[in-house]
Amino acid sequence: MPTSNLCQQQWVLGMNPYAGLVSCLHASWLTGKTRPMEYRVSQLEALGHFLDEKHQPILDALALDMHKPQFEAKLSETVLCKNELNYTLNNLRSWMKDEHVDKNMVTQLDMAFIRKDPYGVVLIIGPWNYPVNLLLVPLIGAIAAGNCVILKPSEISSCVERLMAEMLPSYLDRDCFAVVTGGIEKTTKLLENRFDYIFFTGSTSIGRIVMEAAAEHLTPLTLELGGKNPCYVADDCDLQSAANRLVWGRFFNAGQTCIAPDYVLCTLEMQEKLLPALHRAIADFYGANPQESPDFARIISDKQFQRVQSLMDSGHVAIGGQTDEKERYIAPTVLVDVPMSAPIMQEEIFGPILPIVTVANLEEAIDLINGQKQPLAVYVFSSNKKVVKQVLEQTSSGGFASNDTIIQTTLITLPFGGIGPSGLGKYHGKFSFDTFSHHRTCLMHRMDQEKLNTLCYPPYAQHNPQSLLSTSEIRCKSTCNLL
Repeated sequence: MPTSNLCQQQWVLGMNPYAGLVSCLHASWLTGKTRPMEYRVSQLEALGHFLDEKHQPILDALALDMHKPQFEAKLSETVLCKNELNYTLNNLRSWMKDEHVDKNMVTQLDMAFIRKDPYGVVLIIGPWNYPVNLLLVPLIGAIAAGNCVILKPSEISSCVERLMAEMLPSYLDRDCFAVVTGGIEKTTKLLENRFDYIFFTGSTSIGRIVMEAAAEHLTPLTLELGGKNPCYVADDCDLQSAANRLVWGRFFNAGQTCIAPDYVLCTLEMQEKLLPALHRAIADFYGANPQESPDFARIISDKQFQRVQSLMDSGHVAIGGQTDEKERYIAPTVLVDVPMSAPIMQEEIFGPILPIVTVANLEEAIDLINGQKQPLAVYVFSSNKKVVKQVLEQTSSGGFASNDTIIQTTLITLPFGGIGPSGLGKYHGKFSFDTFSHHRTCLMHRMDQEKLNTLCYPPYAQHNPQSLLSTSEIRCKSTCNLL
């Protein structure tokens, strides 16, 4: 029986509905099929064909799920995927090479290197807000590293989920790659199986559940979560440029972006200047009525709409505030007079609302940032390099950007990931390849050097212990003068 048919039969017959599928993919991986560079390249190129040939259906599915504007869909979904793919294909050969390391005196005649081994069968669970990018970019890294993969797209972005389930498998090797669909119950069953690596993107609360499931089998994992990303706007910044970049980053994809600026910190004087500039930027970008703009997305679901709408009670609406439940439309909204204890300051907004919290000065802003959980990103707008440096050096976050928002994620040479509650691990570019690779310690010792080895054998009294130990010592090259 062909392997793919056997996989399907085992999938049906297993006690856990996914046990057979996981077992079959693991068997495929053990054959070594996914290890050669030629195989990895062929699957990456096939994924590229999928992105090219299904480009319009992908855009259509994104539009149906959340009214995502074509430019935003191309920029944040398909273009980033193709960039990641091409960058990986351009560099895969060098990434796969053994990495030779420095040796001590004892091992000078040996070979010491790091081998980049695939983990095995990887589970990738994607979110609904960028359902193509945040599913396929990790897949690119997993394929490049030589793994078999089970993809679990979000059921909330149902049109993209259906497209992935129906179209993607015909491009990839079905013996080594599979797409699983379904809601919470099915995902829970899927997580009961032992995987060799798990990559999850989503909320912190679900991330804890995934981490608990991984702990059951001691499975290594990456968690790409979220958090409340602060943005300090200094009094000395270029006002309208800052407003434009804030509006773009906050209301891109209707605010449903994990690295969007989640709230602004500024002085009361700056708030009074910033509000008209924000209003001007919103009108310039989306017109007098953003609901009629082809460039403004919608909230993904009724449940999310109701959650985001309820957060507007956390402060005074200074800009926007209009809603349409039937369309799941929430206008680009700015709130003022927002206390830190308000509900909107206790959870990630994930919608088109921007609260402004006033502070007396930069030091108070930094204290406030450090009083919260570590975010996925920290932003600062200032024309003063000292202000930017102070925010960078005195805060902690997954990433950092000055004088712009969200754009840092487009740079493949930078790692993307959180810290603490905002995530665990990193990816993008070579960081993706490294994430899905086990860095295996390798030492090739020679058999014809037994005389040297005898210096390590008991009885130790017959050797010169100090001379022996000195061959493996690493000495500091400089003297510390601080003490």
